[in-house]
Amino acid sequence: MVRAHPGGVPHRGGVRGDLAAVDPLAQSAGHDPGRTWLGKEHPMTDTATHGAARPVPARSHPRVLATLGRPDWATHLATHGPLPSLVPNLVEILQNAGLVGHGGAAFPVWRKIASLAGAPAAIIANAAEGEPLSHKDAVLLANAPQLVLDGLLVLAGTLAPRAKLLLYVNPLSLESAERAVADRPDGRRIQVVAAADGFVAGEVSAVVDSLSGGRGVPRDHPHHLTERGLKGKPTLVFNVETLAHLALIARHGPEWFRSVGTPDDPGTRLISVSGAGLEAHVREVDGGTPLGDVLARCGLGETAVQAVLVGGYHGAWVERSRLGAPLTAKATRTSIGAGAGVIHVLGVEECGIHASGAILRYLASQSAQQCGPCLFGLPTLSGAFDDVTTGSGRQGDLLQRMLATLPGRGACHHPDGTVRFATSALGVFADEVTAHRAGRCRAAGARR
Repeated sequence: MVRAHPGGVPHRGGVRGDLAAVDPLAQSAGHDPGRTWLGKEHPMTDTATHGAARPVPARSHPRVLATLGRPDWATHLATHGPLPSLVPNLVEILQNAGLVGHGGAAFPVWRKIASLAGAPAAIIANAAEGEPLSHKDAVLLANAPQLVLDGLLVLAGTLAPRAKLLLYVNPLSLESAERAVADRPDGRRIQVVAAADGFVAGEVSAVVDSLSGGRGVPRDHPHHLTERGLKGKPTLVFNVETLAHLALIARHGPEWFRSVGTPDDPGTRLISVSGAGLEAHVREVDGGTPLGDVLARCGLGETAVQAVLVGGYHGAWVERSRLGAPLTAKATRTSIGAGAGVIHVLGVEECGIHASGAILRYLASQSAQQCGPCLFGLPTLSGAFDDVTTGSGRQGDLLQRMLATLPGRGACHHPDGTVRFATSALGVFADEVTAHRAGRCRAAGARR
């Protein structure tokens, strides 16, 4: 099932992992997240089904998705073997592995653990996944949930045997999570909790707020959660994909983890891919894989691409000329930051300004409504963007003022991510802005 946000902005409903079939990002919908790729695997020897042919490179075997389609405990144990109950020198091992968070911030996992003010009272697996274009966490929970639970248990066994263990999941993944916990003999101590709804629900302070009985919105927190989190005690919050990788490192060590990927971006990552007529896909790719290679594996050739939104709605648009650049945890001068692991392709006949304006309106509607930069600033930014790109153009100074003053002023990073997205749209689609001002539009059917 797919439903539209009242404002006509992409909003996913029904089966978690669906991409809303709503203008302007209406590309695919109705796929089962239990099928890892949310669509058939594109043959490695085939050519692209959309656009010019591109060689499809070899890839590593799946790691976190090794139990594709078989999420049961017995298959998990046969595939991965027993989990060590205690991992001495865990911080050093994770530092040597180079594992970073896979929820978007790419913060080093070892550093977060090392910052604990004491034994964690709670360890939380975060699968709120409020980003409308993301379905990697849902696919992971549908296919390899036991690795996520392994990650929770190895952290508890090593750091705090009495810690409260919580699996915080989007309600649409609740059944998969509960089944996985019930399926394993040591799952009794893990509590599954339905996440709050909304784009910002997965922000770490919003997770703790929800688990504390609040609305599930970001809170201004002068102390790090590793110092004062749930009930004022040290708390660890990790994205579920991060925990799955951690569980594999606990078994196989840092050298194994680094045997794929690049020295600066080791291991693999899950990527949600959609757009340009593609079925929604989730791919597990090696660190440092070029953006164009990821698209080729989904059956998309370069000539079908106008631009690519990388990192989701808090990410940035990337020009087609950069398809050869590698996807890495953090953006560099020569690489593209993967962010939340989301890739959405804008087709050559689609209007980037129309799509960006709709996303900005959505982001303005998704604030926690509790601080000025979100409550007043984001709607003002969205309105000024629409005026400058498709209207009178009189609000150019206002738009620039919003872009300059909103970052760093909210209780969370929602204004920062929104500004980053808007800035990228103005840069990548500068020619389209000029065309709009002259009464033309790339997409013949796009609404102005």
